[in-house]
Amino acid sequence: MINFDEEIKKFQPSLEVEEAEDAIYNNDVPDLTDLINKIVDDTAKDK
Repeated sequence: MINFDEEIKKFQPSLEVEEAEDAIYNNDVPDLTDLINKIVDDTAKDK
């Protein structure tokens, strides 16, 4: 039978997950709120 406590102790996350985590957290892409604010600002400047 599987001893889940022992298996969890041996668990090591794969490098791919850690690399993806870094890429997501360090990504400086504007979100939807940033884009809407820019559109509103640009529209206000044009008037």
